[in-house]
Amino acid sequence: MGGRRGSIVGVLAALASLWLPGATPSAGQTRATAITVAAASDLQTVLPEVARRFQLDAGVVVKVSLGSSGNFFAQIQNGAPFDVFLSADIDYPRRLVASGHADANGMYEYATGRLVLWTRHDTGIDVSSGLEALRSARVRRIAIANPEHAPYGRAARAAIRDARMDDVVKGRLVLGENISQAAQFVESGNAEVGIIALSLALGPALRKSGTYFLIPSTAHPPIQQAAVVLSATKNGERARQFLAYLKRTDIRQLLERFGFTPPLAQAR
Repeated sequence: MGGRRGSIVGVLAALASLWLPGATPSAGQTRATAITVAAASDLQTVLPEVARRFQLDAGVVVKVSLGSSGNFFAQIQNGAPFDVFLSADIDYPRRLVASGHADANGMYEYATGRLVLWTRHDTGIDVSSGLEALRSARVRRIAIANPEHAPYGRAARAAIRDARMDDVVKGRLVLGENISQAAQFVESGNAEVGIIALSLALGPALRKSGTYFLIPSTAHPPIQQAAVVLSATKNGERARQFLAYLKRTDIRQLLERFGFTPPLAQAR
């Protein structure tokens, strides 16, 4: 009887060690079934849900690091151990492919970003006039992402130039390290308005606390966002599997719910 009980316990232990989608994997299994993704911070409202669905469907954990695309670009060139890079700018992935840091066959343009002028409800600033609202005496500080390494910051600069607002904003710009930090500046009251990603404005926190004006896409170069599998990955199969997952209709629809429009390559 004791031998039989021991064998049953052994079988149950073996079954318990198997990780199933939706279950919590052990540390060893996580290492074996995980990929690391460097992602532009405009994806912070939607990427966790994409990662959750991918884990359930594919049994692969997605470990996400959010930040500015330019900073990730530099880190990857210096050997940062990411498997996939989701950039807010198609130029960075192209340059990584050209330098041999990314797989030429593993690049995918997954979305086009949108830019908005956002303010909290309690500022009393009417943003319905678009960037003309920046002339208001209530606007003392304007938050944007740093154009040096953030694609949304470059797009914001272009929109300001297009509206002939350079003199209006002079000395009033507050630069965030990335578009998420720029949004935090406005949400926290460190700036009265911000030129930020629509995807962040549609997130739960900002949607509840503020209002926005959608800046016409003709006012700035298109924010073409692309993903790429990195050459240094040791999880190439799973990384490519994740990129293929981004092409699914339900994932594209999820991105659209959070303010992203279809890639220009698909819209043509």
